[in-house]
Amino acid sequence: MARKYSKKASADVGRAMKKRKAGTLKSGRSGRKVKSRKQAIAIGLSEARAKGKKVPKKASKKKASKKRKTSKKKTAKKSKR
Repeated sequence: MARKYSKKASADVGRAMKKRKAGTLKSGRSGRKVKSRKQAIAIGLSEARAKGKKVPKKASKKKASKKRKTSKKKTAKKSKR
């Protein structure tokens, strides 16, 4: 079975995980410290993708068909005189 990620890509993820554990990994725009394990993995994969390493594209989320609930609008009753 073929590898999902290249060895160098997994090294980048490992590097991001070590930075997270040390408390020095920061997120993009906000610059806040990353505490989540999943977010650290995402950052590592993103960096590997930017360097051109073998990483599959981001998994697209399938849009669930939402059932629209029609709310019953209260209509103002006009009194007839």
